[in-house]
Amino acid sequence: MSRVSVDITDHIARVTLTRPDKMNAVDPQMAEAIVRAGQSLMESDIRAVVLSGEGKSFCAGLDVMSFANFAAGDPEALVMPRTHGNTNIFQEVAMVWRRLPVPVIAALHGAVYGAGLQLALGADIRIAAPDAKLAIMEMKWGLIPDMGGMVLLPRLVRSDVIRRMVYSAQPVAADQARDWGLVTELSDDPQAAALEMAQEIAGKSPSAIRAAKRLIAVSESGADEDMILLAESREQAGLFGTPHQMEVIAANMARRKPKF
Repeated sequence: MSRVSVDITDHIARVTLTRPDKMNAVDPQMAEAIVRAGQSLMESDIRAVVLSGEGKSFCAGLDVMSFANFAAGDPEALVMPRTHGNTNIFQEVAMVWRRLPVPVIAALHGAVYGAGLQLALGADIRIAAPDAKLAIMEMKWGLIPDMGGMVLLPRLVRSDVIRRMVYSAQPVAADQARDWGLVTELSDDPQAAALEMAQEIAGKSPSAIRAAKRLIAVSESGADEDMILLAESREQAGLFGTPHQMEVIAANMARRKPKF
């Protein structure tokens, strides 16, 4: 049974977790399907991605039934091999979306726990329903967040917030998550809001959007000031006078939407 669907319309990819009977909980098949979906979009001409989940929740975390199998196996053989560059398969569930060259918008509702939260952290932007609940749930099982969370969380929230969420494993409301920086904004219909934002992004210069994502990644990577300033100049030089940039100028002068 498919765990993830991918639909591309008007240069926007809608990636949907399709295991609603299990609240989209992540088992090995789901992890592989999520990574495969991200990889399938790497060389496409999409301009934005909307990431969402079917049913009552975005993703309720690790599949509990699979947990016993994880624990019974060889832990090092499970998590130590770097199967996807610098990540294992579970870390790539989140990191593949950061590697994707276009913006990813996660539409969150219901439970966004553990693996689900770390998946959402891989997105560029997170739009949550007011009744969504977010949690770093791994401590409930005597574990730590290990799906890219320790790369992605410090870029969004303070150290004390991370510690509180990791140590307690307690869910927090969407408005609190927004105040802490985990959520970008709230919407009564996060999927519709995410799609509207994706459409707005898709109407911008595709090459400039991709350059912006690359530049932001450099700026948040811990690079020094010289490297960031050089990256700014390099990306800008690569955009001046290109067909996309000239079309933006022509469209602005004619007061029409650009055509790419």
